[in-house]
Amino acid sequence: MASSVEKVSLNTPLLSLDDVELLKRETLYEGFFRLEKMELRHRLFEGGWSKPMHREVHSRHDAVGVLLYDPARDALVLVEQFRAGAVNDPVSPWKLEFVAGLIDKDESLEDVARRESLEEAGCKVGPLTLIHTYYPSPGACNERVTLFCGLVDTQGVSGIHGLDEEHEDIRVHVVSFPTAWELLAQGRLDNAMCLIGLHWLNGQRASLRASSQRALTSSENHEE
Repeated sequence: MASSVEKVSLNTPLLSLDDVELLKRETLYEGFFRLEKMELRHRLFEGGWSKPMHREVHSRHDAVGVLLYDPARDALVLVEQFRAGAVNDPVSPWKLEFVAGLIDKDESLEDVARRESLEEAGCKVGPLTLIHTYYPSPGACNERVTLFCGLVDTQGVSGIHGLDEEHEDIRVHVVSFPTAWELLAQGRLDNAMCLIGLHWLNGQRASLRASSQRALTSSENHEE
């Protein structure tokens, strides 16, 4: 029996930026972030153009997140801090997350990852692996997030970190992967970055631990 699923290549979008007509753009608010109001229209899949419409877009800097993982101890570094966007959360506006920060300087994504890891968790990061780049909420926000896995040694990692000038009060936790996975299942880790990162790590964890062990064995052999 033939499949009824239409075979369409999704590698290249059918429509692009050239198929959007921006009629008007204005800034409603400008602070740490910016709120814009746009009037636009776009081509339709069946041909022709949509009617003019208004959309508000939350404009902000792109961000970098880092899943800090210690393969030798099978442990992750999580940071806990107050989040204004969760001020009405029924449980708590203090959230457990990965290290993350905005790109607001002339620096590479990798440099941002290493800087934020040191500022927020006191961690010096070894090799970085790109996990994904994604839009958290493209219906209303233009932010793109690039998520890395950074290998670290969690020995001695703890304490309160953050920059006073950015009003950061960040508590650092080192937890085993099974504990983090349980926190995810319980809904305690309730942000997209943790969801994406932990599911990625669940698939890559064995190979990361094996590679780390091989590197350690090779280093010990060279020292003999």
